[in-house]
Amino acid sequence: MGAVLWWGIPMKQHTYRMEVEWTGNDGDGTRSYTGYRRDHRISAPGKAAINGSSDPAFRGDPSRYNPEELLVASLSACHMLWYLHLASARGVSVLDYRDEARGVMAEQADGAGEFVEVTLAPVVRVRAGDDRALALALHEEAHRFCFIARSVKFEVKVEARVEG
Repeated sequence: MGAVLWWGIPMKQHTYRMEVEWTGNDGDGTRSYTGYRRDHRISAPGKAAINGSSDPAFRGDPSRYNPEELLVASLSACHMLWYLHLASARGVSVLDYRDEARGVMAEQADGAGEFVEVTLAPVVRVRAGDDRALALALHEEAHRFCFIARSVKFEVKVEARVEG
Protein backbone atom coordinates (compact mmCIF):
# COMPACT_ATOMS: atom_id res chain seq x y z
CA MET A 1 0.00 0.00 0.00
CA GLY A 2 1.35 3.43 -0.93
CA ALA A 3 1.78 6.32 1.44
CA VAL A 4 -1.15 8.66 1.98
CA LEU A 5 -0.55 12.28 1.07
CA TRP A 6 -1.24 15.05 3.56
CA TRP A 7 -0.98 18.51 2.07
CA GLY A 8 1.12 16.92 -0.67
CA ILE A 9 3.55 15.36 1.81
CA PRO A 10 3.81 11.55 1.89
CA MET A 11 2.75 10.07 5.24
CA LYS A 12 3.63 6.68 6.66
CA GLN A 13 0.73 4.50 7.71
CA HIS A 14 0.81 2.06 10.61
CA THR A 15 -1.73 -0.70 11.09
CA TYR A 16 -2.56 -2.18 14.50
CA ARG A 17 -4.29 -5.52 14.73
CA MET A 18 -5.84 -6.69 17.96
CA GLU A 19 -7.99 -9.66 18.84
CA VAL A 20 -10.84 -9.34 21.31
CA GLU A 21 -12.48 -12.61 22.32
CA TRP A 22 -15.56 -12.80 24.52
CA THR A 23 -14.98 -15.33 27.32
CA GLY A 24 -18.15 -14.73 29.34
CA ASN A 25 -20.50 -17.37 27.91
CA ASP A 26 -21.69 -19.47 30.86
CA GLY A 27 -23.67 -21.84 28.65
CA ASP A 28 -26.71 -19.91 27.42
CA GLY A 29 -24.92 -17.13 25.59
CA THR A 30 -26.77 -13.82 25.66
CA ARG A 31 -30.17 -15.38 26.20
CA SER A 32 -30.81 -12.87 29.00
CA TYR A 33 -29.17 -9.59 29.97
CA THR A 34 -28.12 -10.93 33.37
CA GLY A 35 -27.23 -14.40 32.12
CA TYR A 36 -23.76 -13.73 30.74
CA ARG A 37 -20.49 -12.23 31.92
CA ARG A 38 -18.90 -9.29 30.13
CA ASP A 39 -15.46 -10.91 30.38
CA HIS A 40 -13.18 -10.88 27.36
CA ARG A 41 -9.52 -11.29 26.45
CA ILE A 42 -7.56 -8.70 24.48
CA SER A 43 -4.49 -9.99 22.68
CA ALA A 44 -2.00 -9.47 19.89
CA PRO A 45 0.44 -12.01 18.47
CA GLY A 46 3.47 -12.52 20.70
CA LYS A 47 2.13 -10.42 23.60
CA ALA A 48 0.58 -11.22 26.96
CA ALA A 49 -3.21 -11.11 26.96
CA ILE A 50 -5.16 -8.52 28.94
CA ASN A 51 -8.24 -9.71 30.77
CA GLY A 52 -11.06 -7.25 30.22
CA SER A 53 -14.66 -6.77 31.20
CA SER A 54 -17.13 -3.92 31.19
CA ASP A 55 -17.26 -1.24 33.85
CA PRO A 56 -18.86 -2.62 37.03
CA ALA A 57 -21.67 -0.09 36.48
CA PHE A 58 -22.55 -2.17 33.41
CA ARG A 59 -22.36 -5.60 35.08
CA GLY A 60 -18.60 -5.95 34.59
CA ASP A 61 -15.96 -7.67 36.70
CA PRO A 62 -14.20 -5.00 38.82
CA SER A 63 -10.98 -7.07 38.89
CA ARG A 64 -10.54 -6.70 35.12
CA TYR A 65 -9.68 -3.65 33.02
CA ASN A 66 -12.57 -2.09 31.12
CA PRO A 67 -12.43 -0.24 27.78
CA GLU A 68 -12.91 3.14 29.44
CA GLU A 69 -9.90 2.60 31.71
CA LEU A 70 -7.81 1.42 28.77
CA LEU A 71 -8.69 4.55 26.79
CA VAL A 72 -7.54 6.78 29.67
CA ALA A 73 -4.39 4.65 30.07
CA SER A 74 -3.68 4.93 26.33
CA LEU A 75 -3.81 8.71 26.48
CA SER A 76 -1.56 8.75 29.54
CA ALA A 77 0.99 6.33 28.11
CA CYS A 78 1.12 8.11 24.74
CA HIS A 79 1.76 11.46 26.44
CA MET A 80 4.44 9.93 28.67
CA LEU A 81 6.29 8.28 25.79
CA TRP A 82 6.34 11.50 23.76
CA TYR A 83 7.43 13.46 26.85
CA LEU A 84 10.32 11.09 27.58
CA HIS A 85 11.44 11.29 23.95
CA LEU A 86 11.33 15.08 23.89
CA ALA A 87 13.07 15.39 27.27
CA SER A 88 15.86 13.14 26.07
CA ALA A 89 16.24 15.11 22.83
CA ARG A 90 16.31 18.46 24.69
CA GLY A 91 18.78 17.46 27.43
CA VAL A 92 16.32 17.07 30.31
CA SER A 93 17.08 13.99 32.44
CA VAL A 94 13.80 12.54 33.69
CA LEU A 95 14.38 10.42 36.80
CA ASP A 96 10.77 9.58 37.63
CA TYR A 97 7.42 9.98 35.88
CA ARG A 98 4.00 9.26 37.41
CA ASP A 99 0.56 10.14 36.13
CA GLU A 100 -2.78 9.84 37.87
CA ALA A 101 -4.94 10.32 34.80
CA ARG A 102 -8.71 10.58 35.12
CA GLY A 103 -11.46 10.50 32.54
CA VAL A 104 -15.05 11.68 32.67
CA MET A 105 -17.69 9.87 30.64
CA ALA A 106 -21.25 11.17 30.42
CA GLU A 107 -23.97 8.57 30.03
CA GLN A 108 -27.19 9.55 28.27
CA ALA A 109 -30.68 8.49 29.36
CA ASP A 110 -30.84 5.96 26.51
CA GLY A 111 -27.59 4.26 27.67
CA ALA A 112 -25.32 5.82 25.04
CA GLY A 113 -22.39 7.78 26.34
CA GLU A 114 -19.17 9.50 25.49
CA PHE A 115 -16.08 10.82 27.14
CA VAL A 116 -16.29 14.55 27.76
CA GLU A 117 -12.74 15.02 29.02
CA VAL A 118 -9.60 13.32 30.21
CA THR A 119 -7.14 15.04 32.52
CA LEU A 120 -3.54 13.91 32.66
CA ALA A 121 -1.71 14.86 35.86
CA PRO A 122 1.91 13.85 35.35
CA VAL A 123 4.42 14.51 38.11
CA VAL A 124 7.94 14.44 36.72
CA ARG A 125 11.17 14.46 38.69
CA VAL A 126 14.20 15.73 36.81
CA ARG A 127 17.89 15.74 37.66
CA ALA A 128 18.93 18.57 39.97
CA GLY A 129 20.16 21.51 37.91
CA ASP A 130 18.09 20.65 34.82
CA ASP A 131 15.90 23.38 33.37
CA ARG A 132 12.58 22.91 35.20
CA ALA A 133 10.79 25.50 33.05
CA LEU A 134 11.79 23.60 29.91
CA ALA A 135 10.78 20.32 31.55
CA LEU A 136 7.32 21.76 32.23
CA ALA A 137 7.00 23.28 28.73
CA LEU A 138 7.79 19.94 27.11
CA HIS A 139 4.37 18.70 28.25
CA GLU A 140 2.71 21.08 25.78
CA GLU A 141 4.86 19.73 22.98
CA ALA A 142 4.23 16.12 24.02
CA HIS A 143 0.50 16.81 24.02
CA ARG A 144 0.69 18.26 20.53
CA PHE A 145 2.49 15.15 19.23
CA CYS A 146 0.53 12.44 21.09
CA PHE A 147 -1.16 10.30 18.43
CA ILE A 148 -3.99 9.25 20.72
CA ALA A 149 -4.81 12.76 22.00
CA ARG A 150 -4.87 14.01 18.40
CA SER A 151 -7.39 11.29 17.53
CA VAL A 152 -10.11 11.85 20.13
CA LYS A 153 -12.92 14.41 19.92
CA PHE A 154 -13.05 15.32 23.61
CA GLU A 155 -10.73 17.63 25.51
CA VAL A 156 -7.53 16.20 26.95
CA LYS A 157 -6.14 18.49 29.65
CA VAL A 158 -2.59 18.32 30.99
CA GLU A 159 -1.97 19.49 34.57
CA ALA A 160 1.74 18.73 34.90
CA ARG A 161 4.17 19.29 37.75
CA VAL A 162 7.95 19.10 37.63
CA GLU A 163 10.05 18.31 40.67
CA GLY A 164 13.78 18.17 41.12
